[in-house]
Amino acid sequence: MEVLVYLVPLALALGFVGLLGFLWSLKSGQYDDLDGAAWRAIADDEPANDQGPSK
Repeated sequence: MEVLVYLVPLALALGFVGLLGFLWSLKSGQYDDLDGAAWRAIADDEPANDQGPSK
């Protein structure tokens, strides 16, 4: 039972650090454009060759 004296504050401290990291990411704009990142991942960056196959 005496190990709980160390584990409970450690768990609370890690939870607080995680919460601070999440709040920092909200403030810095990490979640502003969720759709843009998804479309950039699947976008075709190479220009289309509409002239047909080359010889």
